[in-house]
Parts: sequence; structure tokens; C-alpha cells
Amino acid sequence: MTSTRQERVKELLKAEISDIIRREVKDPRLGFVTITDAKVTADLRSAKVFVSILGEKAQKDEGMKALRSATKFIRAEFAKRANMRVTPEIVFLPDEAMERGAHIFELLEKIKRDDGGEGA
Repeated sequence: MTSTRQERVKELLKAEISDIIRREVKDPRLGFVTITDAKVTADLRSAKVFVSILGEKAQKDEGMKALRSATKFIRAEFAKRANMRVTPEIVFLPDEAMERGAHIFELLEKIKRDDGGEGA
């Protein structure tokens, strides 16, 4: 169960970190990055930020390395923007949900084609 404060911090994290990455982080390894979700602990001291990075596996790996190396900068920028007593420690994690969804969609389309589209 998340509190209203946790929800507000989560939404603030998603919006501000997305903006910071887009406008402030100048790392060529970062391609198209989307902040998909965030989870904040009850004490608001740490946050997991889930990201989706477009591209091949190597591009995604490089993008994650770039995000992890920019974490201190991103946290400092977030602290300037968010008027919070304590700024959460941020950990970036890959979000594979979109890829899994696309894979399942491809499988369903293949079944439909192999079935000749019957029953659909």
C-alpha cells in the first residue's frame, strides 16, 4: 500500500528525471530513454526508477551504463527541483514489460497467421 506522499514523490520522480535526462544529461550513449515507472520506499529515502531504452541489446546495455554513471548528477538535479527534506537515493533498473508485451503480441500474430486467421 502506498501513501499519497509516496505517489506524489513517484510522479515527481518520473516527470523530473525524464526532463533531466532529456535536457541536462549529455551522454552520447543515451539514446531514446523512457521512464516507465518508479517505486519509492515508505520513508522516501530510496527509489527504484524503471527505464525502457530503445534499441538492440548492446545499445540498451550502454544506455544503462550511461544512466548509472549519471546517477549522482541526476539525483543532485532532482534535489534542486524537488523541495524535499531528504532526496531519495536513486537506482535505475531496466523495464522489460514493453518488450515482453511486444514479444507476446508477435507470438499471437504468428499463431493467427499459422491458423489462417480462423476464429478471429
